[in-house]
Amino acid sequence: MTDQKRAPRSGGRTAERQIGRSTRPHRSDPRPRDGGRAAAAAREFPTEGTAALRLKERSTKPAAGGPRLKVAPPPPVTGPRVPFVALLLALVIGGVLGILVVNTKIAENAFRIERLKQNGAALDIQQQELQREIAQAEAPGNLTAAARKLGMVAGGNPAYIRLQDGKIIGIPKPGDGAPSVTSDQIPGR
Repeated sequence: MTDQKRAPRSGGRTAERQIGRSTRPHRSDPRPRDGGRAAAAAREFPTEGTAALRLKERSTKPAAGGPRLKVAPPPPVTGPRVPFVALLLALVIGGVLGILVVNTKIAENAFRIERLKQNGAALDIQQQELQREIAQAEAPGNLTAAARKLGMVAGGNPAYIRLQDGKIIGIPKPGDGAPSVTSDQIPGR
């Protein structure tokens, strides 16, 4: 009895393993390792396992006294199509109009930016000209000429007031230069 193979029980061992023989086929052995059970099952039931097949057989057998039951298909989903289509059309038209408005505003702002850049460039040039005129008017020779034109003369040594005690240092003297001839002083007018 030890030489015969026994069918394996769940968790049990075969008699060959108990004796010490290996049940694994050699690499040159073309037989499948499961003894051909998987190939036979695949021939009988190529796409379903045995447990699923038994369940299918039970569910397909009609009851002894009752009619055969079938699963009803789900009811068709129908909804109001007109509001949905109207909503889609409104969204598409609104999107197109929105894009047109945005593009128009972008183009309008581009023209405004160009105009402001041109005005800024003109104002920069005007500022540079005014700064040049101020620099020329601040030159010492121009200041002297403008002062003479107004009838001013060069002054002598000035007097100073000391702020701590209010004492006057130096003697103030009026300017002694000859006044320039201005348009108010021209004889005959």
